[in-house]
Amino acid sequence: MSWIREGELNLLERFSANVLKAGPMPKHVAFIMDGNRRFARKKNMECLKGHMQGFNKLAETLRWCKHLNIQEVTVYAFSIENFKRTKEEVDGLMELARQKFVKLLEERENLKKHGVCIRVLGDLNMLPLDLQQLIAKSVLTTKSHNQCFLNVCFSYTSRYEITNAVREMAWGVEEGLLKASDVSESLLNECLYSNNSPNPDLLIRTSGEVRLSDFLLWQSSHSCIVFQSVLWPEYSFWNLCEAILRYQLNYKSIQKARDLNREQQTLMQLESDCACVADLLQNHGNGKPVDAQRRQEALQHYISCREERIQDFLQALKHKRDSYFSDLWREDASS
Repeated sequence: MSWIREGELNLLERFSANVLKAGPMPKHVAFIMDGNRRFARKKNMECLKGHMQGFNKLAETLRWCKHLNIQEVTVYAFSIENFKRTKEEVDGLMELARQKFVKLLEERENLKKHGVCIRVLGDLNMLPLDLQQLIAKSVLTTKSHNQCFLNVCFSYTSRYEITNAVREMAWGVEEGLLKASDVSESLLNECLYSNNSPNPDLLIRTSGEVRLSDFLLWQSSHSCIVFQSVLWPEYSFWNLCEAILRYQLNYKSIQKARDLNREQQTLMQLESDCACVADLLQNHGNGKPVDAQRRQEALQHYISCREERIQDFLQALKHKRDSYFSDLWREDASS
């Protein structure tokens, strides 16, 4: 099954899509694609076939999203917790992933035609080396595409992602790229696997489960979260429309919460900068009072230096992450 499914919506689907698009539309939708194993049991088929049906549904869902002008989709493909499943199922899922990334590379021209950028988020070191190399090829092959984005969370949990982001900031401090006082919510956000993406507007979980299962916990704090009872392989265009409608009904309160959060973060950063400047002036001012103008100049200088440090750190972090994928590709080419 292709990653990108061609085909138009039928007349009723097109009409419904146009009605929805008259209102506020989510630009980024995340899916917890739950219910593949229950679907397999329901149909008396092998577990792996249920996962294969789940991938086919993803390809179909991406087509619907394209017609609905949803530019970015993030999916929970494989949790770190899934390694605890039976060896047979884990090995089967790894083999299925190999097949799908090989297929993706075969379809590179089609992906280029549609401008699809594939990103894989997670700790890939936990995966077999050959699968890491396939993923690296897929990511680098589509890296320059910018019309739509598919983020595949593979070997991922949100708590692990947040922990890793803290490690990255600690690395920046150890390397002298950052000061401890530079650490903030906004910087942590830039150190997440998902730093190249806006936070999801809408997060959907299928199968009737009403928990996030350690998926995008940080990023979805101000997202519309919709739980639907349908099993993922049975997901329909109309299920997606229902979720979008629920997003639209809650749009104003979501935006208000996001705006308030941005204001709070800006205020917290300013308070932190002012406190740092006050300490500096006190330590280097020989006890003499500092007038308002000098204090303001010192604050502006401190903010400028902090922003420069952070940009240098983020460039170094990007280089480190890019090198990981590049090294995997070169290693595969030389073997």
